[in-house]
Amino acid sequence: MKKIMVISLGGSLIVPDKVDFQYLDNFKATLKKHYKTHKFVVVCGGGSIARKYINALKKEGRSHRQLSIAGIRATRMNAKFMMQFFGKEANDTLPISMKSVKSNLSRNNIVFCGALYYDVNSTTDGNAAKLARYLKSDFINLTNVPGLYTSNPKKN
Repeated sequence: MKKIMVISLGGSLIVPDKVDFQYLDNFKATLKKHYKTHKFVVVCGGGSIARKYINALKKEGRSHRQLSIAGIRATRMNAKFMMQFFGKEANDTLPISMKSVKSNLSRNNIVFCGALYYDVNSTTDGNAAKLARYLKSDFINLTNVPGLYTSNPKKN
């Protein structure tokens, strides 16, 4: 039985300003080296795209829930992009529940997803940690931000 690893991949690593092809290509090659012994679940963050959408909706006075839903959509868009980037190696449908992630793992070496559900004050890192517990797997958090913040630490 292959070992399962859950990785939270920060959106800022997928699309810092523009798509970081070199980083993503290296990430793909690194995971591919371990397909014989491991399966991977990659929970994609929303990054700057999510923050831009959320900030625009905040100016429009949208509710906290609506802001969160916009962020969730950005994480799922990044996950769909990663599915395309990895091609046939990855899942071809986007899971939106822990059960569907687990089901996709039976058919794929790598499964990409975004945030799986709305929960007050939830983050993709937190979603990924809960998913790792559900799958009884190890958890790796990949980000270029050293910690959890309520706003952008590079600006505030």
